Amino acid sequence: MDQDRATPGRGPAPAVLPFDRFRDHLFHDPGLGLWLDVSRIHFEKDFLATMEPRIQAALAEMAALEGGSIANPDEDRRVGHYWLRAPELAPEAALRAAIEATNARILSFAADVHAARVRPERAARFRKVLVVGIGGSALGPQFVASALGTPADRMQPYFFDNTDPDGIDRTLDAIGDDLGATLAVIVSKSGGTKETRNGMLELEAAYRRLGLSLGAHAVAVTGEGSELDRFATKHGFLARFPMWDWVGGRTSELSAVGLLPAALQGLSIVEMLQGAREMDEVTRSKEVLRNPAALLALAWYSATGGVGRKDMVLLPYKDRLELFSRYLQQLVMESLGKRLDRQGKEVCQGIAVYGNKGSTDQHAYVQQLRDGLDNFFVTFIEVLRDRAPSRGAIEVDPGVTTGDYLSGFLQGTRKALSESGRESISITIETVDARAVGMLIALYERAVGLYASLVGINAYHQPGVEAGKKAAQVVLDLQAKVLAALATGAGRALPLEEIARAAGTDDVETVFWILRHLAANPDRGVVREVPQGGSPFDATYRLAR
Repeated sequence: MDQDRATPGRGPAPAVLPFDRFRDHLFHDPGLGLWLDVSRIHFEKDFLATMEPRIQAALAEMAALEGGSIANPDEDRRVGHYWLRAPELAPEAALRAAIEATNARILSFAADVHAARVRPERAARFRKVLVVGIGGSALGPQFVASALGTPADRMQPYFFDNTDPDGIDRTLDAIGDDLGATLAVIVSKSGGTKETRNGMLELEAAYRRLGLSLGAHAVAVTGEGSELDRFATKHGFLARFPMWDWVGGRTSELSAVGLLPAALQGLSIVEMLQGAREMDEVTRSKEVLRNPAALLALAWYSATGGVGRKDMVLLPYKDRLELFSRYLQQLVMESLGKRLDRQGKEVCQGIAVYGNKGSTDQHAYVQQLRDGLDNFFVTFIEVLRDRAPSRGAIEVDPGVTTGDYLSGFLQGTRKALSESGRESISITIETVDARAVGMLIALYERAVGLYASLVGINAYHQPGVEAGKKAAQVVLDLQAKVLAALATGAGRALPLEEIARAAGTDDVETVFWILRHLAANPDRGVVREVPQGGSPFDATYRLAR
C-alpha cells in the first residue's frame, strides 16, 4: 500500500453529529451485552461500501486461518489461538484432544492445590501464586488478575515480569514470609527467554536461602522438549503444561499461559473461554454492521488512513480495566508494527497505543487530546454496572451517585472531543466479569488480525523483537570481553579507549555504557575513578583488589 494513498470515503469532521448517524452505526448484541459505536470516526456514507471487497477478503483470510492454513509464513506456522476456546474447530483430532485435556488438567490441578492435595515442602498449603514471565506471558495474566481479582481469591497473584533486580526484590518483599507457601508458574515457550530464565534463577536462589527447593514449589508452561521443559523435569517441578508453537505469546492468555494462573487465583476460566467463544461466533459474521471486530478494524483504517497516521488512546472508565491498555499495547503494536508488508515492500506500518483510565484522564492528558495535536483517536470503554449489586449506592449530590459522575465524565469528555473535531470509538459492556473479559480479549484479537489483512502485513511474527534480543546478546558478549580486558590489566586503572581496544571493538560508546553500569554496582568489582575536574570520559577503570 502506498503511504500517501487516500482513505476511501474519508471526510472532514461533521459540524453536527446527528442522532441518525449514531443510530445507523451502533452495533448492539443483547446476548453478548456489548455495544460498539463507531459513528464518531469521520468516514463518509460510502466508506463501508467502498471497503466492502477488502473487508470480505480479510474475513476470508481469517476463516482460512481458523481452518488451519499457514498464517505465519516466516516461521511456517499455523495460528490457532481461536481453537483454544472452540477445540472442535482444530483441524486435527489430536489438537482438539490436546486442548481439551490441557484445560481439564488445569482445572484439576488448581482444585488439588486449593484442597492442599498438592502442597509445598513445609507449609500446610499454597496461599500465593507467582507468575514468572515476560511480554504476553505476563501482560495477559496481569490484566486478568487485576480485572477480576477480589480479596476473596483462593490465592493472591504476584508477578516477575522483568529482569530488573530491584523489581524482583520488591515482589519478594511483598510476598514476605509467605514465599514458602507460594507456587511459582514459570512461563516460556522456548525456555530460552532470558528475562524469564533470570527471574526463575533469582527465585530459585530465594527458595534456597530458606532451605527449600524450587521444584517443590513450581510448575512450568512451556514447549515440549524446550530448555525449560528439560529443566523442569530435572528439578522435579510439580507439573508441566504445554505452550504450543501455534499460539503466539500476545494471543496466549486463553491458553495454559493465562488459564493456569487465573484458575489458581480462583477465577472462572470456563466463563472466560465462553465469553471468547461467543465473541468469536459473532465476529465471524460476513455482514459488517453485525460484526464488531470488522467495524473496529475499519474504524482504525479510516482514522489512521491505513498507514498509522494516528495513535490509539484507550480510556476505560473502570478501575478494573486499567491494565487493558498495557495488554493492548503488545497485542496491537507487536502485531501491526511492521517494516515490511507481505510482499517484502517497506511500509513501516503500525498503530501506537497508550492509555490511562477515566476519570483520572480528566486531570491528566485530556487537555492535550481536546486542544493539542490531532494525532490520535480515542476508544472509550464504558461499564454499565457501577458496583456489585450487594453493595448499595450512596448519593454524593441529590439524586447523583459516584457512578453517575463517572458516566457523566465519560459522556462529557466524548462530547468535548467531538466538538473539537477529535475522533472516538465507544465500547460498552454491562459488567466486568470473566465472560466479559474473555469477550474483550477475543474482540481485539480478531480486530487486529482483520486490520493486518486490510493493510497487507503479517500480524503473527515479530522480527523487531527478535532483533532486540540479538542486539542485547551482542552487548553481553562484549561485556565479557571488557571484564577480560580489565583482568588482563592486572589491577591497573585503564582509560576507556584502551579497554575498548583490548576488548577488540571500536564501539567505544557501548563500552562506556557497560563500564558505567558495572561500576555503579559494587558487587561487580569494577572501580571507576574520575580525575578532579575531569569529565566522565576521562575516567579510568580497574578491578577491585
